Amino acid sequence: MNQKKADLMLVIVTIFWGSSYLFMKTGLDTLDTFNLIALRFLIAFVITAAIFYKWLRKTDWITLFYSLCLSVVLLGVFVFIMFGMRSTSASKAGFLVSLTVVFVPLIEALIVRRKPERKVVAGSFLSLLGIYLLTGGGGLHVEAGDLYCILGALFNAVYIVFADRFTKRVNAIAFGVWQMGFAGVLALSISGFIEEPSLPQTPDAWISVLGLGLLCSAAGYMMQAIAQKFTTSIHAGMIFTLEPVFAALFAYLFTGEQLSSRGYAGAALVLVSIAITEIRSAFFKKFTLFFINVVRNVCLSVVEKYNRTTRTLKRLLKI
Repeated sequence: MNQKKADLMLVIVTIFWGSSYLFMKTGLDTLDTFNLIALRFLIAFVITAAIFYKWLRKTDWITLFYSLCLSVVLLGVFVFIMFGMRSTSASKAGFLVSLTVVFVPLIEALIVRRKPERKVVAGSFLSLLGIYLLTGGGGLHVEAGDLYCILGALFNAVYIVFADRFTKRVNAIAFGVWQMGFAGVLALSISGFIEEPSLPQTPDAWISVLGLGLLCSAAGYMMQAIAQKFTTSIHAGMIFTLEPVFAALFAYLFTGEQLSSRGYAGAALVLVSIAITEIRSAFFKKFTLFFINVVRNVCLSVVEKYNRTTRTLKRLLKI
């Protein structure tokens, strides 16, 4: 496989993940939160376990321990996202959850006790402005659904940071399969205590559950693991920024959801903040210098025109 095919595979994965917001929104109409999460991950576990059973037979205790730890974080990711989906739109949720890309370098900076790069600071500032516009822009008040989605993005960033460390110490495939199994069992256990677990009762519910389990979880994570061996992290990061775009597109095509003009402006700022965070530091420095020079030249031009106008007016007044 070459890089172009790997990048195309990641685009397909991003389309799957973009559709997950619509699947979650539809599934939550008839299923409880933990019940839906349990079905999603248990289906994904059964499928991936059947495919990668040879790797699972060689699993050691440290792999199981790491998988269990991160399954708790993974469960938190989807609990917050699905709680948010109950009171916010699929398109808005997609853009808010994409803030994961901005949170990851900030968390990394906290762990290693090092100041974040300038591009991360710039991206964080733009993302906050984007959130302000995306969530209404009428004050400091944020709706509960929007806050849940932002917390989901934060949990997802924590998951990515620690998954990166854990997968370097154990077999990544076995780790991925077991964590989905643990997440499914944990969700089902909680659902048994606070909900009434059940199988989907409508065709739409079944489509949502199978879409989440087969496409978004099993196929999505498997294709990502394969494709990222043949492309760079920069390419992968930039491709994944398309996820909220696909989320908004699916929401518009299938449910007619639309953001306000202010919301679209906020969504654009979120995408720009993610792109800034993902670009290379050297390119960011060049871009920053270019931007400063452009602003400087514009300011000098304005000042020069002002001085010319002032001199012309003085001459006219003397006449």
